[in-house]
Amino acid sequence: MNITIEWVYRTPKGTETLFRSDEIPAEQGLKIAQDLEKTGRAKRITFIDQFDSTWTIKEMKRYLKEVEGEPHNITVYFDGGFDIGTGIAGLGCVIYFEKNGKPYRVRKNAQTFGLNSNNESEYAALHLSIVELELLNVKTMPIRFIGDSQVVISQMNGDWAVLEPELAKWADRIDDKLKELGIQPEYEHVSRKMNTEADRLATQAIHGIEIIAQVELILEND
Repeated sequence: MNITIEWVYRTPKGTETLFRSDEIPAEQGLKIAQDLEKTGRAKRITFIDQFDSTWTIKEMKRYLKEVEGEPHNITVYFDGGFDIGTGIAGLGCVIYFEKNGKPYRVRKNAQTFGLNSNNESEYAALHLSIVELELLNVKTMPIRFIGDSQVVISQMNGDWAVLEPELAKWADRIDDKLKELGIQPEYEHVSRKMNTEADRLATQAIHGIEIIAQVELILEND
């Protein structure tokens, strides 16, 4: 979860002004807030998440303690591909998360039949990513979903109407699953160049290459 910090700074003579930080990861924000507290000059320190909910330092400590041993700070990339000639669809998703202070990556793809378009395969790929999140026991937290389909991202954001019946069924199915898991989605559109991992997985699935992998990522400064 990313947050911003708001705090009131008070000078020794009582002059006050309000400061607001850039958006930063919650763990980093808590450390900064605790450091600000030590100065004795920062008053009314508040965290604000991407959904404009406010958190106290005590509430943020409790939240971070609760999620420490579970996947959190999750970002999902998804992509779908469709071969018109064979009717084969390939779905791919990549999930980045942290657990117990360590970063991980899950890569998953799937080949499927019975879909009718590339847009439908993109929706199916998004749904696949949510199924994988459920398998990771992810619940009740905000998650970024990133894809290169302008149609899916704009429709799931509510910016575009979902007119095709088959796509509307997928959108409803996804919304219902997210609600069941308590996930608050944040959808982001990127270029295909920025979505190469998920795109590669979808292409491999079309060609019958199955990928299921979870690894701990090694940071460069480790």
